[in-house]
Amino acid sequence: MTLKSKIHEIIFEAETPAGKLFDVALLWAIVLSVGSVMLESVSSLQIKYGDLFWAAEWIFTILFTIEYGLRVYSTVKPRGYIFSFYGMVDLLAILPTYLSLVFTGTHSLIVIRALRLLRVFRVLKLGRYFNEAQMLIGALRTSSPKITVFLAAVLSLCVIMGTFMYLIEGAENGFTSIPRSIYWTIVTMTTVGYGDIAPQTVGGQFLASAVMLLGYGILAVPTGIVSAEIASFKRQDINTHSCPHCCAEGHKRNAIYCMACGSELHPD
Repeated sequence: MTLKSKIHEIIFEAETPAGKLFDVALLWAIVLSVGSVMLESVSSLQIKYGDLFWAAEWIFTILFTIEYGLRVYSTVKPRGYIFSFYGMVDLLAILPTYLSLVFTGTHSLIVIRALRLLRVFRVLKLGRYFNEAQMLIGALRTSSPKITVFLAAVLSLCVIMGTFMYLIEGAENGFTSIPRSIYWTIVTMTTVGYGDIAPQTVGGQFLASAVMLLGYGILAVPTGIVSAEIASFKRQDINTHSCPHCCAEGHKRNAIYCMACGSELHPD
């Protein structure tokens, strides 16, 4: 096995001892980095420990820069990783700190603060290190057409119910327009219930009761769809192997070729 392949195995795979150790260390670095960003937003702590936060930020930035460079180096096709979702997240995790060196001066302090807030993107990298996260992402992707159709049906129902409520209650009871009535229907159907608008007539209260009961049944549908897909993905036995060419993840345990680009997963 070449050095490049060995680095790829350690960084991208999570089923080897070295890969697990690397993932755990990087996981703690991400947690500490995000925690530092959160604590830095507290003005009293920023005044007292500003220098410490600044040093911690540069330490984490250098570590993540080395990690990013090794990921690009160990990938057969670096463009596949650089322009992937996690590749962009990794870049956004380190780029703001370097950009803050360019934007200097009192007039650009607001810009620097906005750039530094992008460091929170590091928390998105946590999902890479859990096989269950790949299972959940795959289940959501597979069930998205069903959920889209379901949401379209719910939206149509909200439009119909909102229109009826507008005709029953009218502007004198707060339902001044159909869009506002649709807003009330959505708030009621999702069981949020802000209470800023409430039906006053018997007919409106009867319709509101029907919308409330309907909401309980509707909320359970997406849960059932995603749960069924998750159970299906469990039976597929997905592993943590990452394609060395395009960095796609979520392959079956006995997979030989990448499901995205068709390249061999283990050329060595």
